[in-house]
Amino acid sequence: MDDQGYYRSVADFYDHEACRYEERYWTNAVAQRIRQAFREEVKSHSFRNVLEIGCGTGLDVAHFASIYPDRTICGIDIAPAMVANAARKIADQGLTNARVMRGTPEDLGALFPTVRFDHIYVFFGALNTVPDLPRLAAVLRDRLNPGGTMVLTFVNKWYLTEMLISLLRFRFRRIFERGQKVWGGYSSVHRIESRCFSPREIRKSFADHFEITRRQGYSILYPAWYRTSWIGRFGRRLSQLLWDGDRVLNRTPAWGWGEYALYSFRAKG
Repeated sequence: MDDQGYYRSVADFYDHEACRYEERYWTNAVAQRIRQAFREEVKSHSFRNVLEIGCGTGLDVAHFASIYPDRTICGIDIAPAMVANAARKIADQGLTNARVMRGTPEDLGALFPTVRFDHIYVFFGALNTVPDLPRLAAVLRDRLNPGGTMVLTFVNKWYLTEMLISLLRFRFRRIFERGQKVWGGYSSVHRIESRCFSPREIRKSFADHFEITRRQGYSILYPAWYRTSWIGRFGRRLSQLLWDGDRVLNRTPAWGWGEYALYSFRAKG
C-alpha cells in the first residue's frame, strides 16, 4: 500500500471513532489526567504560535486557544470528521485565534507554506501512524523557527505491565504484539495499521535534526487509559501512589517501559 492509500485507511479508522471520541474521553479519568500532564509540558515552552498534529476533535486546540488568546493555535488531522468536529468547537467557543485543517504531517509544507512555528506538539501517539518517522523529522524541522521546540508522545513498543498481565492471563500472542513490524492498535474489532517505537528508535529517528531535552514515561505503574475502570477499584490513595511511583521510576531505566513516552525536543542549528 502506498502512503496515500495508507493514510486513507488511517482516516477511515478515525472517522469511525469521531462520533464517540469525546463521550468516551469525558468518562475516562486516566486519559484526562495524562492529557493534563501532556498539556503542562507544552505550557513549559515559550511560543507565539503552535501547531498540533493529530488534533482530533479539537480538545487541546480549544484549550490552548482559550488560555492564550494572544497566541495563534493551529491544528491538523487526517480524518475529515475529526476536523469538522474541531472546527465546530472552535466556532462555538468563538476562538478567533485558532484554526484546524485536514492533512497529513507530510503535507505541512503545502498547508503552511509561509508559516514557521515556535512549537509543535502531538498527544497520544498520532505519529505512530506515519510511514517513515525519520523522513517526517526533517519535515517537522523545516516547519519550525530557529530554536523551535516540540513535545511529542508515542505509544511504546515495550509496555512491561501489559506484557506481564498478558502472561498471567495466558494470552501469549499479545505479549510481543507491540514489538511486531505492524501493530493493530487497541481494538480487536476495528484494526489500524500502526507501529510502536522504542526509545532507541525515537532517538535515532530525530537525531539529525533535534536534540532531546526531556523524556518522561507514563502508565508505568499507573493504569493505561483503557484500564480506567481500575481507578475505581484501586481507590484514590492507591491511584495517587501509582502516579507518584511513575515519577520515581522516571529517574531510572524503567522510564521507557510504560504505555506512553513523552519527549521534548529542541531544533538543531
